Amino acid sequence: MLAPVTTPPPAPPPAGLRERKKQATRAALREAALRLAVERGPDQVRVEDIAEAAGVSPRTYNNYFASREQAIVSAVTADREVRIASAVAARPAGLRLADAVTEAVVEQYTTTGEHEPRALLLITARTALREAFLDTTAGIEAPLAAVIAERLGDTGVHTARVLAASVAAAVRIALEGWLRPAGTAGTAGTAEVAEVAEAAGSLGTGGLVVPTGSLPDQLRAALAPLAPAFDAAERGARP
Repeated sequence: MLAPVTTPPPAPPPAGLRERKKQATRAALREAALRLAVERGPDQVRVEDIAEAAGVSPRTYNNYFASREQAIVSAVTADREVRIASAVAARPAGLRLADAVTEAVVEQYTTTGEHEPRALLLITARTALREAFLDTTAGIEAPLAAVIAERLGDTGVHTARVLAASVAAAVRIALEGWLRPAGTAGTAGTAEVAEVAEAAGSLGTGGLVVPTGSLPDQLRAALAPLAPAFDAAERGARP
């Protein structure tokens, strides 16, 4: 007997022209913000400079970013919250939800993009940029809640929001622990501190912090206490 033919799900429709233009404008702004920040130093970059470099008006800039720090950080964190949710959704349905979320978070926070090394140097050397970087973790909540709710079913919508908010908080805590003042560098070696400090000095930056320890380990440690709540939610969702 022949096996039934399964039809793959239809591909999502391509983004409309208007949405593609918005995505292109956002990308141009964050690329310009990072490039100018690296060239001049963050304090020497104005919103007007970023807008001009991206070929848009300052008013248009304000439709996308609330500050220059947000635009600079976006060059590193662009769409990360959506990628985390997509990575959870792509995990096998039989995989424990706590593991799926942890794997997705670690994967997306440790995948180094094209601009990340230079941008991370800027972020670790400026208090305002560090705060903007940490604030991006709040964006994890909404898309992740939607994916968790889909796994738990309609009755799990409230639980999904609580779990997703807890994940966002745990990620922020992990990042705060990873970024520490240079005087409390902990596990970072002396040579590493000196190397980063020298590079930061070339940018004319101050307030240096040095990433310490293993970011994947810190993320896993911060997320581990949430596993029992995820397990209980999955048990409650089973028919």
